[in-house]
Amino acid sequence: MSIADPSHPIAIEPLGQRLRVLVAGEAIADTTRALVMRETIYPPIYYVPREDALMAALRPSDHTTRCPYKGTASYFDIDHAGAEAANAAWSYEDPLDGVQEIAGHLAFYPRYVEFELSAA
Repeated sequence: MSIADPSHPIAIEPLGQRLRVLVAGEAIADTTRALVMRETIYPPIYYVPREDALMAALRPSDHTTRCPYKGTASYFDIDHAGAEAANAAWSYEDPLDGVQEIAGHLAFYPRYVEFELSAA
């Protein structure tokens, strides 16, 4: 749980399944090492290790946001297989105490990608 605010619980754990992140039907990430974050009332978010993502499909964006519970997020545009989406993925380079596990991981907005889960 995040120690930033005990009234705003954040749980992070291994997903325990194979996760593929698809854009235009092609995988831009394929991992058995994804994390799943559950934060208060929000839907679960998958975090993929960068080493398991096709970084050539992502362009760093100038966009950032600040979360009081996780820190500053840097964003990436997707440019792959003819599909483009601005600020479609994000990463916390230096997450706050209590959520350090997500450092070096990417998360994707589900409106821009498809998630495919299967046995690890």
